[in-house]
Amino acid sequence: MITRRDLLRSVALLAVGGAVAGCTRTGEREELILAAGEEGGFFWEFAELTAAAADRAGLPIAIVPERTPGSVTNLAALTAGDAELALTLTDVAVRAHDEGAQFTAIGRVYENYMQLAVRADSPIREIAQLRGARISLGAPGSGAEFTGERILAVAGLAEPGAVTRVHLSMADAGRALVDGEIDAVLWAGGVPTPSFANLAVSLRLIDLSVLLEPLRARFGSRYEPVLIQPGTYGQPDAVATIGLGNLLLAGASVSDEAAAALVDLLVDHASELVPAQATGSQFLDRQSLIVTADVPLHPGAVAAYRRHHG
Repeated sequence: MITRRDLLRSVALLAVGGAVAGCTRTGEREELILAAGEEGGFFWEFAELTAAAADRAGLPIAIVPERTPGSVTNLAALTAGDAELALTLTDVAVRAHDEGAQFTAIGRVYENYMQLAVRADSPIREIAQLRGARISLGAPGSGAEFTGERILAVAGLAEPGAVTRVHLSMADAGRALVDGEIDAVLWAGGVPTPSFANLAVSLRLIDLSVLLEPLRARFGSRYEPVLIQPGTYGQPDAVATIGLGNLLLAGASVSDEAAAALVDLLVDHASELVPAQATGSQFLDRQSLIVTADVPLHPGAVAAYRRHHG
């Protein structure tokens, strides 16, 4: 019988092609399906780089990235045993862990930026002016949807009818914004995020810094102030927004050896794992890797970090 896991593995192998060809050549490498994200997104780019680097390094692991809508779906796959690894936003992981989900962290890898954009010719200049607007909060099951709902809540826009929610992938949201089918789009990604970097219209980024303290007061201190530099999307000025760490998580079946190999990859091959959209958000260093909020580190990862720290 073909299981869902078998199907996911075959689809993932087709998706990444030769980058992880080593997964099928040898039986002694521990194969790890990595629930990643959508093509063109930060998670997917990092997952591809990680899979290719593990293959080149000859580590005892073979990483098979899987395309998904994002963080919430990734955690569901991890806890159901359909994936051994998952990339998630920190707030998604912390809530699941607090609710009793069983997983550990390999490390905090990068920072995601919450980015709210409208067309440059839009009258919307601040988040309060979103009332009555049509806004894409990301694909169903994405971290953008999860954190976006929290942002709407602290902005006073959560009640029915305050905004019209649309759930689109980043690529579809970019096209919808160009075509005037939506008024705004909120996404979590690196800077610049490719799906929004070369649109046929100019963008205006909305400052979200006013919501930072309300978010922290209501949902915890894991939200951080970050700055999107001038010109990132053609905008003339820097824009303050909200950052969230990305966690690489492991399911219960991941061995100590595999977890240690993942740490070795993150520490020793960091220069090979920098997505193009990681401008200003390089977090692959020994100090920040172990900052995983309330999610405990995998025992194999703990041993590897101790070895690297001496």
